[in-house]
Amino acid sequence: MVCKRVGIVGAGIMGAGIAEVAAAHGHDVVLRSRSQSSAEAMFANLEKSLDRQVAKERCTKDERDEILGRVSVTTDFADLADADLVIESIVEDIAAKRHLFNELDRVCDDQAVLATNTSTLPVVELAMETGRPDRVCGIHFFNPAPVMPLVEVIRPITASDETIAAAHEFAGACGKEPVEVKDRAGFVVNALLFPYLNEAVRLLEQGVATKEGIDAAMKGGCGFPMGPFALLDLVGLDTSVAILDALYAEYRDPHYATAPLLRRMVSAEQLGRKSGQGFYTYR
Repeated sequence: MVCKRVGIVGAGIMGAGIAEVAAAHGHDVVLRSRSQSSAEAMFANLEKSLDRQVAKERCTKDERDEILGRVSVTTDFADLADADLVIESIVEDIAAKRHLFNELDRVCDDQAVLATNTSTLPVVELAMETGRPDRVCGIHFFNPAPVMPLVEVIRPITASDETIAAAHEFAGACGKEPVEVKDRAGFVVNALLFPYLNEAVRLLEQGVATKEGIDAAMKGGCGFPMGPFALLDLVGLDTSVAILDALYAEYRDPHYATAPLLRRMVSAEQLGRKSGQGFYTYR
C-alpha cells in the first residue's frame, strides 16, 4: 500500500512537524484542527519552520513553496475521507483518542490506515474503537519531527502485516528510520527514557545537585545533547507526567511513580517551553 495522501489530526507542535516531514517528502497533506484559528496558526508555524530552513540554506524558496502547496488545513473531518493514511496527534488522553478514532472510522475510506502518534498509550484500545482494528497501528514520531530520525512503528495484536508494512513504507519514504515495537506502555524509547528523567527530578528534590549541575553532568559525562531538565521542558512537564502515569499504571514499578516536584509544577502550570516557564525560563 502506498500512502500518497496523508491526513493529520491535531494542531500542536507534533502535528505541524509531521505535516512538514510528510509534505517535504512529496505527500499531499490535510491538517485537521478543531477551530479555523488553530488550523491557521498551525499552518503559520509550518511556514515559519520552512522559512528557517531557507535561511539556513537547507532548502530553496521554490522548494519551500512546493512544500506549502502540498498542505491544506481544515476543520471538517469530511476532508479526511480520501486520505490513504490518517495520523492522530492530539492530547495524550485515552478517552479523547478513543472518541477521535470512532469518528475517523466513520468518515475515512474503509481501506485507509488509521495511526496514532501516542508515545505511551495502548494502541489496541484505539483499534477496538473502530470497525477496522486490523488497519490501526502506531506511528510515533519524535520531537522535533523534522529533525529526529527515529519513528517507532507500534504493532497492536490486532494489526495486519499489510498495515505494519504500510507504516514502515511511509516512515521510510519520509526519510526516517522505522523501528517496529510491540504495543506495550512506553514502547522502547519512553520506557527507558522516563525513569531516567524522573530520577533526575528526585536528585534535584534531594539536593544532590542543582538542575544546571545535573544537566551539565549528563551532557559532559554521558555525551547527551541536552540534560534531563532541558529535555523535560522541551517535552512538556504535563506530557511527561501523563507518560509516567501511564507507565506506572501498566507496570506498578516505583521508578515510574511521578516525582512530587514534577506533579506540583504541572499544577502550577509551569509546563516548560510551551508555557514559557518550567525548570528554566523561556520568556
